[in-house]
Amino acid sequence: MSGTPDIVFADLNLSAPILKSLKEVGYESPSPIQAATIPYLLDNRDVLGQAQTGTGKTAAFALPILSRIDLKQMTPQALVLAPTRELAIQVAEAFQRYAAHIPKFHVLPIYGGQSYGPQLAALRRGVHVVVGTPGRVIDHLDKGSLDLSALKTLVLDEADEMLRMGFIDDVERILRETPESRQTALFSATMPAPIKRIATTYLNNPHEVLVAAKTTTSENIRQRYWLVSGMHKLDALTRILEAEPFDGMIIFSRTKLGTEELAERLQARGFSAAAINGDMQQAARERTIAQLKDGKIDILVATDVAARGLDVDRISHVINYDVPYDAESYTHRIGRTGRAGRSGEAILFITPRERTLLKTIERATRQEIGRMDLPTLDAVNDVRIAKFKDEITEVLAQGGLEHYQSLIEAYENEHNVPALEIAAALALMARGGKPLLLDKKRETGWHEDGQPRPERAERPERADRGDRGDRGDRADRPDRGPKKERLPRTSEPGMQTYRIEVGYQHGVKPGNIVGAIANEGGIESKYIGRIEIYDDFSVLDMPDDLPPDLIEHLASIRVAGQAMRISRDGDPVPAPAAPAVAAAPRKAVEERAPKKAVEERAPKKVAKPEPELSPRVDDDEPAFDDDAAAKKKKKDKHKVNLPMTAFRLEVGVKHNATPSNIVGAIANEAGLEAKYIGRIEMFDDHTMIELPDGMPDDIFQHLGKVWVGGQQLRISHANNMPPMSGKHTPPREAVKPAKGGAKPTKGFKAR
Repeated sequence: MSGTPDIVFADLNLSAPILKSLKEVGYESPSPIQAATIPYLLDNRDVLGQAQTGTGKTAAFALPILSRIDLKQMTPQALVLAPTRELAIQVAEAFQRYAAHIPKFHVLPIYGGQSYGPQLAALRRGVHVVVGTPGRVIDHLDKGSLDLSALKTLVLDEADEMLRMGFIDDVERILRETPESRQTALFSATMPAPIKRIATTYLNNPHEVLVAAKTTTSENIRQRYWLVSGMHKLDALTRILEAEPFDGMIIFSRTKLGTEELAERLQARGFSAAAINGDMQQAARERTIAQLKDGKIDILVATDVAARGLDVDRISHVINYDVPYDAESYTHRIGRTGRAGRSGEAILFITPRERTLLKTIERATRQEIGRMDLPTLDAVNDVRIAKFKDEITEVLAQGGLEHYQSLIEAYENEHNVPALEIAAALALMARGGKPLLLDKKRETGWHEDGQPRPERAERPERADRGDRGDRGDRADRPDRGPKKERLPRTSEPGMQTYRIEVGYQHGVKPGNIVGAIANEGGIESKYIGRIEIYDDFSVLDMPDDLPPDLIEHLASIRVAGQAMRISRDGDPVPAPAAPAVAAAPRKAVEERAPKKAVEERAPKKVAKPEPELSPRVDDDEPAFDDDAAAKKKKKDKHKVNLPMTAFRLEVGVKHNATPSNIVGAIANEAGLEAKYIGRIEMFDDHTMIELPDGMPDDIFQHLGKVWVGGQQLRISHANNMPPMSGKHTPPREAVKPAKGGAKPTKGFKAR
C-alpha cells in the first residue's frame, strides 16, 4: 500500500488488533486518503471524500469502523452501500481480512443474484457490519429482516457510480430509514451535482477530503491506443497477446454477447480466457473471478458492470477492445490495473470515427495517450520460438523419457533417418500439423513493422474538377466562420471533408447525421469518417469521389429539421432550397453516378469491417489476411435478403421525430447498418418498423431505453406491418463499392 511517508498507522490511534492485522498484510504507512480520513471517522465526524479508484478508500472507512466495533451488539452497527455485487464482496472480504484478530466478528455481504436463505439466516444470527447493494438492502428493509435502528455508521462507497447506475433514489430512501444520529461517510471519484445535494442534505458538517492528483488516472499506468485500420481487431488482439508479456488481463467488450463471442475466439486460438457479464448466475461469476485470482485462467473478457469493483493483484493489462461510452467509464476500466502502487498497462482500440472520443478521454484524464505500434510478425515469431524452446526445456527437466528414447533410436536405425528430422516431425505432430511461425506471405495488408501499408503512392489528378466554376472570394463570406475555434484538420487518404449547415444550435448529434446520410443517401455508415459539430454547421469526412448528383441529392436531406445543404469544405454553400417533393429513388441516383466512381469508392480508403464471430476452421490461428474470403466477396454481387419482423416504437410525428432520427439512433446504438432496416411507417404517436428477425435480447432491451425526439423508443414486437402508405420510408439499397458483397450485421442471425 502506497503511503504518506511522515505518518504510520500506529500514529492514527487504531486498535491493537487492527494494527496487528495491518502488520501481517505488510501495510506500514497510510495512503493520503487514509491519513486524511481515519482520524475524523475515529472522532465520529461525517466525512465527504473525493479520490480516484484504487487509492485505498476501503481501508479508509473499514479500519476506523473496526476499531470502534462493539462485539456485544449483534444488530448491524455499520452499513456500507456499494454499486455492484462484485464491489460488495470485495469490501466484505477486506473487512474480514482487517478483522483477522477480532474474534467473533461477523460481516455479511448482501446482493442480488444470491438466494435470500443464507442472508436471512445470517441476519437472524446477528452481524456487526453489512455490505450491500441498494436494491437488495431495500428488499431486506421491506421484509423487515434488516434492522437499522441501532446503526452507528453509514458509508456510501463510489457514490458517483451508484448515481450513474440509477440507484440514487434507493440510496436516499435508505438514508431516510437510518437513525439521524448516525455517522455518514460518502466517497466518490467525482462530485456531480446530485451527489453534492445528498452530501448537503444528509451529512452533518462533514470534513471534506480531496486527494489532489495531477491526473484522474494513476500515473503508474502506461496508456496506449491502437488505431483500428486495415486489420481485424481480433487479429490485432492476438498479436498483442502473443508478443506482450502479461500476468493477468481484463478485456472490455461493450455487450454481453460480445464478451462470450470474444472469449470463445480466444479459447479457440489457445488462450486461457473466460467471459463474465450480467447474464451469468452469481455463483458462476464468483467461480470465474476465483479462477482468475488462482491463475487457472489468464484473460477475463468482461462488460463494464460485471467487472466493477474487481481487485485482482495479478491484473497487469487492461485492453479496451470496444471503446467506452464516456471518459468516466474509461477511468474505471483502467483502474482495474496499477492498483496500490503497482504498475499497469492500458491499451485502447480506437477506430478513425472515434478519434474525437480519444481526445475527450485525454482531456478528462489530463494525460496524453500515446499511439501504439502493433508487434511485428518477427516479434511474434520470436516469442513463439522462445516459448517452444521453454516447453522443450520443461519436458526434459521432468524426465521419464527413456521409453521414447528407445523408440526414436529404433526408428532411426530402421529407416536411416537422422534424429534431427525425427524431432522436427514430432514437433509438427505436437502442433497438430500447424506451422509454428506466422507466414509472411499471408500477411499482405501490413508491413513487417506492424504499420499499415500506404494505400497509394499519390492522390489521383483532379484536373476534371475545373468545371466547378469560380469559387469566389472567401473573404466575402464572414458568416461562415465558426462560433468556436475550428482546428485545422487533414482528411485521411481517399477521404474529403464535407460541410453541412446543421449544428449544435439545431440540436443535432452525430447519430442523427450518420443515420440520415446512411438511410436517405444510401451511403454505408462505415464510409463516413470523422464528424465535428460546431454551433451552426458541422464537418465530416466521406469518400472524395462522391458524384455531383449524389451531393445534390444529399443537400436536400433534412436533419434536426434543417436541410443539410452539403458542400465540399471550402466550396460555396448551396442556397436554401424549397421543400423537396420526394427523394429520388436510390437506384436512380446510382444510375446517375459514373460506374468508375462507384467502383473506386474504395475499400482501400476505409477500414475493413470486422468479420462476424462465426466459427472458422482456422480460428486457432490468426488470419492476417484471408484471400479466400476476399475472393468470395468479389463474386457475391447479390444483396442478402434477411427475414424481417415488425416492431412498434412509442415515438411518432407529434414528437417531431423523423425516419432519419430513428434510423440514426438504431444504427448508432445497436450497430445495425441502415441497409438492414426495412420499411418505416410513422403515425401520430408511434412508429412501425421492420428489423431483422432474431434480435438478441440484450440489444432489444437496450433499444427500448434509447431516446428519440425526447421520447424513449420502448420497442416492442408487433404482429405485422400496417399497409404501405404514401408517407412510408422504404428500405434503401446502400451505395457500396462494387468489390464487396453485403453481409448481415454482427449480432443478428436469420432464423
